[in-house]
Amino acid sequence: MAEPFPQSAAAPSPLKRVDVKARWLIACAAVLLTAWMQWAPAPHLTFIADEWLRDAFLRLQVSNAPEPRVLVVDIDEASLSRIGPWPWPRERLADLVEILLSRYESRGVALDILLPKAEGSQGDIRLALLARHGPVVPAQAFDFDLAHLRPQPVLDGQLGGAVTGYAGGVDATGYIGNYAALAQAPHIGAIGFIPDPDGTLRRVPLITRYEGRAYPALTLALINCCNGRGKLPLADSGPMRVRFQRDWNAYTVVSAVDILDQAIDPASARGRLVLVGSSSLGMGDRVATPLAASRPGLGVHAAMLSTLLDLQVGRAPARWPGAVLALGWSLLTALLVPLAFPRLSALASVGLLGASSLGWTGLAWLASPHDPDFSTTAPLASNLLLLAVAVPYQWQLTQRRSRNLLQTLRQYVAPAVVTELLRSDLEDPLQPRQLDVTTLIADMESYTAQVAALPVEEAARLTSDFLDCLTGPVIERQGTLDKYTGDGLVAFWGAPLPLDQHADLALDAARDIVERVRAFSAVRERNGRPPLRVRIGIESGPAMAGDFGTSFRSIYTAVGDSVNTASRLEQAARDYPHDVIIGPGTVARARRHRFVPLGERRLRGKEQLITVFTLQDDMHQPGIPPNASASSTTGPAA
Repeated sequence: MAEPFPQSAAAPSPLKRVDVKARWLIACAAVLLTAWMQWAPAPHLTFIADEWLRDAFLRLQVSNAPEPRVLVVDIDEASLSRIGPWPWPRERLADLVEILLSRYESRGVALDILLPKAEGSQGDIRLALLARHGPVVPAQAFDFDLAHLRPQPVLDGQLGGAVTGYAGGVDATGYIGNYAALAQAPHIGAIGFIPDPDGTLRRVPLITRYEGRAYPALTLALINCCNGRGKLPLADSGPMRVRFQRDWNAYTVVSAVDILDQAIDPASARGRLVLVGSSSLGMGDRVATPLAASRPGLGVHAAMLSTLLDLQVGRAPARWPGAVLALGWSLLTALLVPLAFPRLSALASVGLLGASSLGWTGLAWLASPHDPDFSTTAPLASNLLLLAVAVPYQWQLTQRRSRNLLQTLRQYVAPAVVTELLRSDLEDPLQPRQLDVTTLIADMESYTAQVAALPVEEAARLTSDFLDCLTGPVIERQGTLDKYTGDGLVAFWGAPLPLDQHADLALDAARDIVERVRAFSAVRERNGRPPLRVRIGIESGPAMAGDFGTSFRSIYTAVGDSVNTASRLEQAARDYPHDVIIGPGTVARARRHRFVPLGERRLRGKEQLITVFTLQDDMHQPGIPPNASASSTTGPAA
């Protein structure tokens, strides 16, 4: 069968090309935002957001499982009340260290205590000897006055414990060292902190540099001194993020007075690395951490010691490329803009972005222990950009398409079809396209005779009521109303959107039309009016459906051989006692209806005979099932 028009793919309109480019530009902007947040210096607000989310992850992941490798000796309020206020005599400190090394067989002791001035007592000598010849690590503090707020740098005591073999580090501007004898110890650890801009301590400088020399952090010096595995190599000796894998309650914390009284079980301290410091409020060693607004600085050293011990034995989390994961996630989400958003409502697009944000939050939660440096909020910021720009833009496009479609279709297309058109991503749903359609043509038999003797108002009312009987089933069965023909109509199924069951839907509509016309006719007969009969012709096949016309007027219609055949079948219905006459194309496509063959017939304008059918409901004999062949008899010619 020849096609009435050649089928060709139309080029996208300029407006469509602009819309596509805009979507891709928005998607690219979202991906670039993630890349910028990953690899560019983070602004203050972005930094705070990243750290806030990481802190939330830490609080969810923190464990209270006991840490068997670390013992914390706390110069707490009970110790100060029992022995006296700080500072204690050096003799007392020397006793504390000796008991830990001898009675409790600790592996090493780090003193989170500053002793810049000598007392001139035997205690000074004992401490110095213990630090020089035993596994004891004194502390020295560094000042990181990076903004140079102090007019003069802090310089007190004597520095010691410089190491080699470590590159990088954080430059210090001042220090508080130890008295001269204690500064000769081979291992001395730094205890300077650099809080983040929000005042929370999350990182510790592993190596501090002052006047060209490198000084290890207290916990690094303790491991290098006393853990029996040699010097800990570092890939990066700059500020290291403290994992805070364990909360303060996970550590074995004993009061200093209990050690001096030798009141605890020796087995509870044997072989452990010991940190000696104070949680006392009066000593002022309190910091804000991701786990709490006020924690002992001793707790930070304990958490850092666990972090380094895990690193030394290979128990640190495997490294993940967090920045690459974030960029990949943003790329996948950004692809929703040009690919998925045009097919979704604004609410569904928002829901999709929300699901993406939740999915990324879960992935970031898993990745955060494996990569301490990537931006956890970059994909969330990209999603926020898409929410603020892409969703409103797509909503505006949808509204524009809705107005255009509704203006053209609201008069003759079923609401369900309009809804599907609005959800589709077709550039121009009304553009002529070759489609497989079913055409239904119906009119009133003997219309002229029916209205000839009626007043104009009554004739108009009859016509309107009759067309209501025809139109309602068409719209209810997802049909497209082509046009009214005075006393009838032309409708088709399968355009502007393809329908898998277009033949069955047209047949359903035909059955409903017949029932409504019969009911309407029965009412008229009871009022003394002549009966009404509808004639319907139905045929299926290829047709060119689209918006045809000129610059003055256009109409959405379907043209093709199957449409002409449906018209001839409607005209042939006057020769049959059946209201619905159906062509072979519809019979071949129907799946839910049964038919009765009426014989072969030559339709006007057709050279070949075709077999015509009617619905089984219109006959009192068994019908043939859908798609079944039937023997036929020759009927009258049209």
